[in-house]
Amino acid sequence: MRPQSLTPLFAQVTSLPGIGPRLGKLVERLAGPLVVDLLWHLPFAVVDRRKAPRIAEARAGEVATITVKVGQHLVPRNSRQPYRVWCSDDSGDLCLAFFNGREDYLKRLLPPGEVRVVSGKVEIYQGELQMTHPDHVVPLDQRDSILRVEPVYGLTAGLTQKPLQKAIAGAVERAPGLPEWTDPAYLARQHWPGWKSALEQVHSPAAEADLLPQHPARARLAFDELLASQLAIALIRHHNRTVAGRSTKGDGHLRDRALASLPFELTASQRAAIDEIAVDLARPERMVRLLQGDVGSGKTLVAFLAMLIAAEAGAQAALMAPTELLARQHYVTIAPLAEAAGVTLALLTGRDGQRQKKATLEGLASGSIRLVVGTHALVQEDVEFADLALAVVDEQHRFGVHQRMALSSKSHAVDLLVMTATPIPRTLMLAAYGDLDVSKLTEKPAGRQPIDTRTIPLERIGEVVDAVGRTIATGARIYWVCPLVEESEEVDLANAQERHRLLGERFPGKVGLVHGRMKGAEREAAMAAFADGRLSILVATTVIEVGVDVPAATVMVIEHAERFGLAQLHQLRGRVGRGAARSTCLLLYAQPLGETARARLGIMRETEDGFRIAEEDLRLRGAGELLGTRQSGLPDMRLADLSAHADLLEAARDDARLTIERDPDLRSPRGEALRALLYLFRRDDAVRTLRAG
Repeated sequence: MRPQSLTPLFAQVTSLPGIGPRLGKLVERLAGPLVVDLLWHLPFAVVDRRKAPRIAEARAGEVATITVKVGQHLVPRNSRQPYRVWCSDDSGDLCLAFFNGREDYLKRLLPPGEVRVVSGKVEIYQGELQMTHPDHVVPLDQRDSILRVEPVYGLTAGLTQKPLQKAIAGAVERAPGLPEWTDPAYLARQHWPGWKSALEQVHSPAAEADLLPQHPARARLAFDELLASQLAIALIRHHNRTVAGRSTKGDGHLRDRALASLPFELTASQRAAIDEIAVDLARPERMVRLLQGDVGSGKTLVAFLAMLIAAEAGAQAALMAPTELLARQHYVTIAPLAEAAGVTLALLTGRDGQRQKKATLEGLASGSIRLVVGTHALVQEDVEFADLALAVVDEQHRFGVHQRMALSSKSHAVDLLVMTATPIPRTLMLAAYGDLDVSKLTEKPAGRQPIDTRTIPLERIGEVVDAVGRTIATGARIYWVCPLVEESEEVDLANAQERHRLLGERFPGKVGLVHGRMKGAEREAAMAAFADGRLSILVATTVIEVGVDVPAATVMVIEHAERFGLAQLHQLRGRVGRGAARSTCLLLYAQPLGETARARLGIMRETEDGFRIAEEDLRLRGAGELLGTRQSGLPDMRLADLSAHADLLEAARDDARLTIERDPDLRSPRGEALRALLYLFRRDDAVRTLRAG
């Protein structure tokens, strides 16, 4: 049960002062539906209202808080003119201007002859001092309430600062004092305040410096969020480890046959990864391992050898890919190896004919089919395995945790190997995949040529098209990637359909088109025609980012490269350089280039190392954008900035690990405080594993 003390924070935002149903919807869109969500909506700027000059001393362009006597109201003749209220003090006059001002409301707010305190930005209009729509108008006895540094929050259309500031102040007031969950020695070393005090400080900054991620109050709350996340991961990992697994040991005879049929040797990191996986499979606990490798580093082969260990032990293994195209490609890659090893391999996708599907399902249920490659069709209810020992999931970030779990629940204690071609920086690794052990493939297989990467301004596109003509005359193939599918009025970016038409006029019969809105069959037909050489140029959107393998493709043209993220550019570039011929990647960009875009294209020219590119991408873009929080399984961080708080993430991980070693059920006084922390950051699923375990 959630601790009683947290109940006020889990009420609806409409329970806060000044937030009715209409504003409630806007606040929910901005921060979330509950009071606790407003605690995590931090200010991004400050307004200093402590300057209180007389009118004659007020400077244009500055925020001032001025005590005035209200004079004449000038009601406009038409709605385009502002409503003006003249005010004065003993040093001069000030005009307050209101557009669409209502006379009855303004006369109540600023009664003629009375003293009021106004605060806002001062400007000069037609030689007169003016304040348009003052931020505050209060009686003299409330002057001290606005002579302060005011936090400025991010807004959404229809919501203004005043009601939001009031609601957040109300939320902070409701926050209870909670038992300290941070290790006292660490707290003292960091010179951090307690959690309630930190909360009050971040919402009442006194200067710009108080908004920095390193400020003690901000760092303290960032650590709380990271600790909740790491503790949740550690609890789930501990739970998975303590659920009885199975020991899967192979004798190597199938692997030896498969390896003997290969025309090349495994790389050192491929051999190391296989050894790590074999050790994990042999253990009685469940394996949950991530196989991380750059484009073209040979992950599929490692996964296949792991699947053979299951087959050697008399069990079954399944490989699940996010698209039919990728599933078929994996199947084509490993079918000859399965044949060499003498083991049955099947393909299962949503488009299989009834007879073929029935035969596959019967083979899996009887155990006569040892290895299967498929799409999420593998996790459907009618798929039963005789004895599934290993599930391999490709392109991890495209599957939710639920699909991962659905496949591994197809049998008793299934070991899980997850593959990704997206190199993930170490800090994100900890944040998103702390529940996985990691194997890395760092080399490219022998014979792979480096890719010559060049940046070219879009004005020279004519020269690029001429060079494309010369290249296809030699029999080579070319990818041409565009950022949009069809023309859009908002953005003038190259679109795939228009580029396909123009290139098709120049090279008739040689240009194909592939994009995400096409039907699967159309897309695959175009890919197949490109792969077997009937088409020389494939115009595409980013659907070709993952997994398309055409060794004869040696040129990658990316239009508007400045609009793509680094990881995406790297993935796209990895579609070429897969054969023995030299390959080129041309990054076409629109001028002028922004600073970040220039840095991004510079890194692409400098290196092909996906892990270095991923670290640079994190530095340039921040974590949320990097993998796209929603689709990556990355926890949605509101307080922690993974590029600024990487050291805190490490500390949180170590603390969580130590806690689970000493107090796996969180029964100690600190354990109880940590339970409250998990609830505070809505990591309830982790608390449930405590009860389930």
